Amino acid sequence: MTSDLTQFALYCAVTLAIAIPLGAYMARIYAGKPGFLSAIERPFFGLAGIDPEKGQSWSAYALAMLAFNSAGFVLLFGILKFQDLLPFNPQGLPGLRADLAFNTAISFVTNTNWQSYGGETTMSYLSQMAGLTTQNFVSAATGMAVAAAVARGLAGNQVKTIGNFWADMTRSTLYILLPIAIILTLVLVWQGVPQTMSPNLVATTLEGGQQTIAVGPVASQMAIKQLGTNGGGFFNVNSAHPFENPTAIANFLEMVSILAISVAFCFTFGRMVGDKRQGRALLAAMGVLFVLGFAGIYASEIATNPLHAPYIAANSGNMEGKEVRFGIANSAIWTEATTAASNGSVNAMIDSFNPLGGMVAMLNIELGEVVFGGVGVGLTGMLLLVIVTVFLAGLMVGRTPEYLGKKIEAREIKLAALTLLIMPIGVLAFSALAIIFGTAQTSVQDAGPHGLTELLYAYSSATGNNGSAFAGFTANVDWHNAWMGVAMLFARFGYIIPILAIAGSLGAKKTASASAGTFPTHGPVFVTLLVATILIVGALTFLPVLALGPIAEQVSIAAGQSF
Repeated sequence: MTSDLTQFALYCAVTLAIAIPLGAYMARIYAGKPGFLSAIERPFFGLAGIDPEKGQSWSAYALAMLAFNSAGFVLLFGILKFQDLLPFNPQGLPGLRADLAFNTAISFVTNTNWQSYGGETTMSYLSQMAGLTTQNFVSAATGMAVAAAVARGLAGNQVKTIGNFWADMTRSTLYILLPIAIILTLVLVWQGVPQTMSPNLVATTLEGGQQTIAVGPVASQMAIKQLGTNGGGFFNVNSAHPFENPTAIANFLEMVSILAISVAFCFTFGRMVGDKRQGRALLAAMGVLFVLGFAGIYASEIATNPLHAPYIAANSGNMEGKEVRFGIANSAIWTEATTAASNGSVNAMIDSFNPLGGMVAMLNIELGEVVFGGVGVGLTGMLLLVIVTVFLAGLMVGRTPEYLGKKIEAREIKLAALTLLIMPIGVLAFSALAIIFGTAQTSVQDAGPHGLTELLYAYSSATGNNGSAFAGFTANVDWHNAWMGVAMLFARFGYIIPILAIAGSLGAKKTASASAGTFPTHGPVFVTLLVATILIVGALTFLPVLALGPIAEQVSIAAGQSF
């Protein structure tokens, strides 16, 4: 156990060490100070007719974001639907069915990267590169641009604009995502991840049989898959596959990449609003929840499943569904990181975790992906809960709630409250529809509470824009492809547009100086209150259905009953 906890501490330390300077660099980029790199962007802005210095109102910013992502959806849908007619398809794979192309296009445009298919048996090289990998970059850049715009709105004093979407999105891609992804790609190739346009290999086994070994442009997709909190793998088993994750070094670097930019945004935010303490407070709240989540998963997985106890060595833990080369510690760290962020990649099958371990992973998503969350949007999701928290604090002390010198009034509270309804609707209502009218009963692999958990996890993952899955759930049917696609759209833009409206509203207000009666939002009291609010709003919302799913399953297993 000591070595496992040491590894977790090392992981946190390395991620933080990377995030601090990266956050400072990102703040300079979003302040419009790219330095010598500015020569790179001029041709792009010139050809597109964009003036990066021309600000946009929150509504214009939102419309530009929607227009860009809509165009991305149409283009990606066309690539997937007609990949059999397009080049770079050495395996001769057919075009996707309309419902699967719809689901996949929405999935990658919304940074969810849910996969109802096996990558190596479904997607051509062109679909993987020009389709999925491209969206890995621009969907991540969209979330990062939104976070920068929200920070400007909170920092502004009676301003009407919150930045320029086209400039923010371009700079997020050119100066942050692309350079780091190129470096990480080269490192992954060095570690043994394939990067080739050659067709699949055919090998002769020792028994004389034929085995097809899938290869392709893997490393370039793996790098941005992690950095952009995308998570969609080249292979069906994702980062449990040795070609996606071949060595201990590759595994560690990919885990760090999942959280690096999301953690860095805390430091970026502090610099952009002119108070680094605010960013550190958000980091502290996220960090507390992250450590608690890891502790829950790790404690669950080092405990032997009582049903397996007669057949395995004592104190061996739950190794079902895990790679022996990674073990319980690496599987627990990765699972906590991928569900705390809206990443969704896996190096172990969450379906095989003990019930409480799988529950913690699902709860991370159901909290709203605010424990670091996706690049950019995780920070904005946390800021929504900050607004709720300062409102509650204001009620308790009898003062008008304020954040960063801005009064939080009815408009902001209504928008925040309506946004917090998205997760319950997407998870509970859509799961109920699948049970009553859809194909839930035939899609789940297992009966009883575990089957319910499989269904809940699928819709939690879609609504939380996460993309991970309980491996036993069959999602590639018309009902789930359609409704999970709706859930992804509903969640992605149902969060982004209200937070942009809040940023625009707060930016237009006059910033008041702090007084003796101002409730500080950077100290341990506020951090504690923020964590409590997150747990109350998120955890208690889903407690009844969790009791019917993973909690009931854990109790049944303890009693020696299986389904």
